[in-house]
Amino acid sequence: MLAEQAQVRTSESDPRRKVGRDIFHSRFSAEPHAVRGALRASVARFARQISPEEAGALELVLAEVLNNIVEHSYAGGSDGVISLSIVRDLSGLSCAVSDDGIPLPEGCLAPPCLPSAAVATAQLPEGGFGWYLIHDLTQDLGYRRDGGQNLLAFRLPIGVPESR
Repeated sequence: MLAEQAQVRTSESDPRRKVGRDIFHSRFSAEPHAVRGALRASVARFARQISPEEAGALELVLAEVLNNIVEHSYAGGSDGVISLSIVRDLSGLSCAVSDDGIPLPEGCLAPPCLPSAAVATAQLPEGGFGWYLIHDLTQDLGYRRDGGQNLLAFRLPIGVPESR
C-alpha cells in the first residue's frame, strides 16, 4: 500500500495559512484486507484534527464507499486498484475515490429512501442502508465515469481546524 501525505504551502494573505491543507493519498488493491488498512490509515491521518464523532463519520462513509467498490465494481473477481485522496481544509474533508471497475448503476446517486421499519424484524432488508448513510453524512456528492474510470467525490463537513 502506498500512502502519501503532504503540506501544501499557502500565501501570507490566504486565510488557510494558519491551518494549512493536509492531504492524504493512498492506492491499494480492491480487496477487503487492503480496504481495512486504508480505512485505518486515513482515519489515523486526521484523528488529531477532528473529533471522535467526525472520525467515526469519516470511517463509516469511507467503509461504505470502499466496500461497495470491492463488492460491486470488481464483483467479477478481477484484480483492481482503488485510489483514495482526502484534503483537509476549512470546509471539511474533501474526498475523491476512483477505480476502474464497472460503472455505478443509473440513479445510484439519487437521494435514497430508508426501507420501512414497520415490518417484522425478520423481514427487514440485510443491506440497502449504505447509500442512505453516504447521502446523509456527506455534501457535494458527485459521480462521473471518465475514460473507463469511476470517479466519486464528496465532502464531509468538519469543524474549523485549530491553528497550529
